[in-house]
Amino acid sequence: MRRVAFLFFIGYCTLWAQPHQLLLKGGHVIDPKNNIDAVMDVAVRDGRISAVAASIPASAARRTIDVTGLYVTPGLVDLHTHLYHTTGVKESWAGDNSVQPDAFSFRTGVTTMVDAGSSGWRNFEDFRFFVIDRAKTRVLALINIAGFGMMTDFVEQGDFDAEAVTALARKHKDVVVGVKSAHYQKPDWSSVDMAVAAGKAAGIPVMVDFGYFMLERPYYQLVGEHLRPGDISTHMFRGPVPYVDAQGKLYDYLRQARRRGVRFDVGHGGGSFVFRNAAPAIAQGFYPDSISTDLHTGSMNAGMIDMPATMSKCLALGMPLVEVMRASTWTPAQMIQRPELGHLTIGAEADVAVWNRMQGAFGYADASGARLEGKQRLACELTLRRGQVVWNWNARGGSDYKNQPKDYGVRKGVDHVIPPR
Repeated sequence: MRRVAFLFFIGYCTLWAQPHQLLLKGGHVIDPKNNIDAVMDVAVRDGRISAVAASIPASAARRTIDVTGLYVTPGLVDLHTHLYHTTGVKESWAGDNSVQPDAFSFRTGVTTMVDAGSSGWRNFEDFRFFVIDRAKTRVLALINIAGFGMMTDFVEQGDFDAEAVTALARKHKDVVVGVKSAHYQKPDWSSVDMAVAAGKAAGIPVMVDFGYFMLERPYYQLVGEHLRPGDISTHMFRGPVPYVDAQGKLYDYLRQARRRGVRFDVGHGGGSFVFRNAAPAIAQGFYPDSISTDLHTGSMNAGMIDMPATMSKCLALGMPLVEVMRASTWTPAQMIQRPELGHLTIGAEADVAVWNRMQGAFGYADASGARLEGKQRLACELTLRRGQVVWNWNARGGSDYKNQPKDYGVRKGVDHVIPPR
């Protein structure tokens, strides 16, 4: 009996002496921040990345998951989502059109969601209490320059308050990462300029959803004059954005805006991504700075679908896989001034996604109903949030049920009565 107890003690000590709790072994790691694009192992301990190396022995970890043939990346940062689902407002972006973050994040490899201004300075703290602080997904937010955010599609000019937004951004700086101007229907620049004033005062970027394009405020002036370096133009492939001249060459104002530091975000959504703009831009090397979904109940059930589908469209249009992953992880993390996110550096929080890069014949739709054929599609097989498995599509790491004890799955204290013969 003493010998059994001693062996058990030795085994217990050996288990806890192992430097890693979880090992993802044999995958192709793409970590743009650290310039990694190779087959490597990734280890986790205490919710953080503990090692990334060409070969980490399985004996060094308590649990090993074989991810051979798959791609391992940082957890995705979706820069444009709508998550204020608790208001009860019918047919509203800040209401029934928003989605519950945990219901749609992990299954798509997303570990960080940025709500793009669903709430404004009048109701942001309600949004924080009922959504942000209750989600397992990391939820960050842009505060809308309009008081009630996106509860209505028409933004009244008189409800802009740069000082109130600045104060809230400072008070909630742990989760507030920017200011939003969206869906403004009047011909002046007040929505954009007030948002920029708030962003400047708070030291955070502005994201503009131009929404309604008007002759009095052309898009080239938005990105060429009104946005600052670091500010973000979302819906970059929206139909009304002028992209190419009569000869099919990309307009130079786009590259000029990028040179002065303006960032371009996909923000696919239900009506803001057309192949006739995306195809020539990507073909001529004008890649998105960030790939994002504009996730809401309309876009997820239409051509957008989800983050992997949006990333796969960029792949199908010729964007290299490394650049697709860069625009979905490290670059968006930098755009929202969160350099601790979007990479697999040792010591970083272990938010990780594992991908199956499927080969075959796939079809993709844009927001206008146009179709694109592609030979690749990304599917998320496994997601870690703080080192814990939160999505496990193929049950990797599980043991064969036939090798489990006969009473496996029976809770203690629950009678397991075998029926008579």
